Amino acid sequence: MKSTTASPARISPFAKLVGLKFSRSADGIPQCILEIDNRVLNVNGTVHGGALHTLIDVSMGWFLFDQLRKDERIATVEVKINYLAAVSSGVLVATAKLIHRSKRLAVLESQVDCGGQLIAKAMGTFYISRTRRTAN
Repeated sequence: MKSTTASPARISPFAKLVGLKFSRSADGIPQCILEIDNRVLNVNGTVHGGALHTLIDVSMGWFLFDQLRKDERIATVEVKINYLAAVSSGVLVATAKLIHRSKRLAVLESQVDCGGQLIAKAMGTFYISRTRRTAN
């Protein structure tokens, strides 16, 4: 396992565009953070499901990124989300954990909390590929 110091905002320009912030728990577990504001609300005034999906996908990708070798990269295959509560304000924090990894696939779990309330729970599958070497 490699220990990366690369910021997901640098790895994923989309994460930066959406306004995700990144930190680690006291145990070193990656945390993706999204402060709720008008940009992420739906027509009902609650956080849009797409914003939660982005937060979840990036949290799992960042967690898995820490597990990769330098010649590996990942792509999301699928994500299944259970939306458990609607929120309109606060700070969303997503944490992920690895459930299983084989040579080419990884399954992760992510959960989103807001002020101690569980907002969403998800499972995701990621494809792991090798980067191609260029001829010298």
